[in-house]
Amino acid sequence: MKLEGSVIFEKLPREDSRSLQPIVSVEGLTRVFGQDPQKALELRNSGCSKEEIYEETGDTLALYDVSFEVMPGEIFVLMGLSGSGKSTLLRCINRLIEPTDGRILIDGEDIVGMSQDELRAVRRRKLGMIFQSFALLPHRTVLDNVVFGLEVQGIPEDERYQRGEELLRMVGLGDYGASMPSHLSGGMKQRVGLARALAGDPEILLMDEAFSALDPLIRREMQDELLDLQQRLNRTIIFVTHDLDEALKLGDRIALMRDGEIVQVGTPEEILTNPENAYVERFVAGVDMTKVLSASDVMRHPEPVARCTAGPRVALHLMEEHDIGSVFVVDRGRRLKGLVTLDGTLEAVRAGRGLEEIITTDIPTVALDTPLTDIISVIAGSPYPVAVVDDENRLQGLVFRGAILGALARKGGDVNGSA
Repeated sequence: MKLEGSVIFEKLPREDSRSLQPIVSVEGLTRVFGQDPQKALELRNSGCSKEEIYEETGDTLALYDVSFEVMPGEIFVLMGLSGSGKSTLLRCINRLIEPTDGRILIDGEDIVGMSQDELRAVRRRKLGMIFQSFALLPHRTVLDNVVFGLEVQGIPEDERYQRGEELLRMVGLGDYGASMPSHLSGGMKQRVGLARALAGDPEILLMDEAFSALDPLIRREMQDELLDLQQRLNRTIIFVTHDLDEALKLGDRIALMRDGEIVQVGTPEEILTNPENAYVERFVAGVDMTKVLSASDVMRHPEPVARCTAGPRVALHLMEEHDIGSVFVVDRGRRLKGLVTLDGTLEAVRAGRGLEEIITTDIPTVALDTPLTDIISVIAGSPYPVAVVDDENRLQGLVFRGAILGALARKGGDVNGSA
């Protein structure tokens, strides 16, 4: 959505925005903290480690030759252990920390060479940042905190308060505008920070360990709320975390960092099933694959199927040919109508009944992105495979118990549901 006065306009859906050019491109980004950056880089180029460079020069190589792209509408997660450089990298993207070398392109413009006035304009128009520490002004009300950036920009009072109230309602704090920050819980304070970051209608949100100060229950709730908000707003989000579960839950793609360098970039499934080296493999060891894999990862091609216009003899032939006890039924548009069983079809043939008269419609279905953890409970109580359907109820695939068992039995490899 885009806020313009009191009207909210829908942006492109995420699947459409993915076909666009990168909104953020980082190329060869390097940052050295210390007195002799050139010496530190010479040592790194000769093969010295981050620790060896520090021992030799006293300089810290925080980032080295980092490159990646972020697409519009994507949640891109920077993940790594403490000291890996992820927060430094995030702060370089809006030049709160100045890069030593490299380029940072936002909508094709390199911000590294911009003047302070040009950079300030980009920050106001395109970037919003949310910190771990909330950073609320304790002497201002919740609403005044939300509209503070608009006040600095000189937005008229009526307009900025109208926007602030809309945003507070959006994050579930519509009744708290007059409250003081000290009266809020940690999760509520972070919602205020989120509303404040959105007040200027930025295209890109930079979130630095935004939920790590919250207790586990509130943290999970905030993760869910961020995903819900993203469905409505379709912002580009670069999210820093050291928590693998959080990265897997939120990220469309993940960049795993170590010692100031990116070790691997990929989707959560790619990171887990195809680690590029031993470090990544150790990092993701022990992850429950059923929390990451979804129906689309383990479903089989939905064949055979019977059209609802076919007779029971056709359905019976399909079951006999494929040695199965039931067959799913679809209409001409492959929309799922239900299934017919072997016993029911035999009885229909004997009684001269049509296929539509014997269709069982009370069957389990799941969406393509349903995680395996949710499918397990569905398939456990059903004598049939689970049908996977799209938003228009078109049959996309079938999940069998063997696919679930395969995913449970192995952490990596090709889980294709052919078991």
